[in-house]
Amino acid sequence: MDPIAEAKRQWIAHGWADAADGMAAFSSVMRAQHIMYTRVDSVLKPLGLSYARLELLRLLSFTRDGALPMASASARLQVHPTSVTNVVDRLEKDGLVRRAAHPTDGRATLVVITDAGLALAEEATAALNEDVFSEPGIPADDLQRMTGILARFRRASGDFTDPAPHPDPL
Repeated sequence: MDPIAEAKRQWIAHGWADAADGMAAFSSVMRAQHIMYTRVDSVLKPLGLSYARLELLRLLSFTRDGALPMASASARLQVHPTSVTNVVDRLEKDGLVRRAAHPTDGRATLVVITDAGLALAEEATAALNEDVFSEPGIPADDLQRMTGILARFRRASGDFTDPAPHPDPL
């Protein structure tokens, strides 16, 4: 039996029919997140990474020079600065990133990916792509619809805003 379907049935039976679909949707997303996280974790854990650590390494690897101010990393990853500091501390301890003084802003600290960090990010990404992302267990058409639905929800919840359109060239 699907426990979420049973919970929805109980919601309706207890007079909360107007909230039953919302409860079922939220419960389904939370359960799906747990299943997805477990799959990702099973690939990353043997490499000594968490998803948060890989996210930071990947973000740094996407920059032109492999470096970002800590505050920019926090904003782009949408996490509290303390969380970035904790991730950087662990990555630095493992020799995967290093801190550096910002060349023009004396108040800022850069986090810089090392060659070892870049190599591990590549290895982890290849493993995730092969073992999880290329076969996520959801048909491609459903993935696109699901991603669109979740993006609309995230936008409406203030998770991000659409960029301002560029003006037409003269």
